[in-house]
Amino acid sequence: MTKPTSAAAELHANVSVPFSQAHAMPKSVYTSAEFLAQEQKHVFGQDWLCAGRADALPNAGDYLTMEIAGEPIIVLRDKDGHLRAMSNVCRHRMSKLLEGRGTTKSIVCPYHAWTYNLDGSLRGAPAMAGNQAFCKDQIALPTIRCQDWLGWIMVSLNPDAPDPRESLQEVENLVGYLDMASYRETFRESFRWRTNWKVLAENFMESYHLPVCHAGTIGGSVDLMKMTCPEGSPAFNYHFIMKNDSIPLSLAHPDNTELVGDQRRITWLLSIYPSLMITLTPGYFWYLCLTPDGADHVNVLYGGGMSRDWCADPKAEGYLKTVKALLDDVNIEDKDCVEKVYAGIEAGLSAPGPLSHLERPNFEFAQYLASRIPA
Repeated sequence: MTKPTSAAAELHANVSVPFSQAHAMPKSVYTSAEFLAQEQKHVFGQDWLCAGRADALPNAGDYLTMEIAGEPIIVLRDKDGHLRAMSNVCRHRMSKLLEGRGTTKSIVCPYHAWTYNLDGSLRGAPAMAGNQAFCKDQIALPTIRCQDWLGWIMVSLNPDAPDPRESLQEVENLVGYLDMASYRETFRESFRWRTNWKVLAENFMESYHLPVCHAGTIGGSVDLMKMTCPEGSPAFNYHFIMKNDSIPLSLAHPDNTELVGDQRRITWLLSIYPSLMITLTPGYFWYLCLTPDGADHVNVLYGGGMSRDWCADPKAEGYLKTVKALLDDVNIEDKDCVEKVYAGIEAGLSAPGPLSHLERPNFEFAQYLASRIPA
């Protein structure tokens, strides 16, 4: 049998076996700059990516910036209240326009003050009357597809990507009873870790590591023998945990009469391919949006908040403060674990081992990547 000669070929060979015989992904898939370039082109440049929560941009002129496969992007709320995404590069001398997050009445280039309306059309450009080729009405920032999906801002460079309301309909079928769109974001932060983006994605997808990696926080509440990992779909994978009463905010609000039975205490862990990771409970949610920064670093958008009925509870702020402190501690533990994994991947004597039945989502993630990246 011929040995695969590229990271992509190694990945395809890795997923060609049944799950019962599966191993972790090949090391080259995490470390190869060539493979990362393929991911940027075929994954991040083609699929829907999350820019955060729609309620983070409540008013006209509110904006945030992001980067997709090397493309600087602006996402904003226009004067009619609609979400828009567009290029964050001036149409004059190609300077980046906006940085970070904020609110603005117009988009002004910091280099020569070319000014754009919130719909991306050019409003004005100083000292251009002497150029006969200049026509203000023919200049605008290129638009990017942007949708509000269940309260999440989804953005794609691909004009032909299937609508998330279609490709992610199964997510709605699973967790629609919780009405994610009505949850309110209360915190949003960012950080950068020394690991490959897929190591962190896989860490979120499996709870096999919880008793050990999170022994100081949530590990004691997990019984691996009672955990199941159902089959996912081509667009996402998931698993769920039945919570006890130790964290009130993870349960349905006492005044909530719509949720019944297990609906009142299930915590869902949803991995929306390629890089949106959501933990969703009846009371609160938190999420990670992952962006590769080279093969050996990942930029992480980390946010969360509460369901509508908990937001109205006078005690909710105190509950959330407790949960946020716990999540921050969990993040510290995860950082240590995923950075150690990447250090191990870089080691000469390391090799990927067989997967547990609790790591089915990881194998499905590998299958997703193989479906996007040609061998």
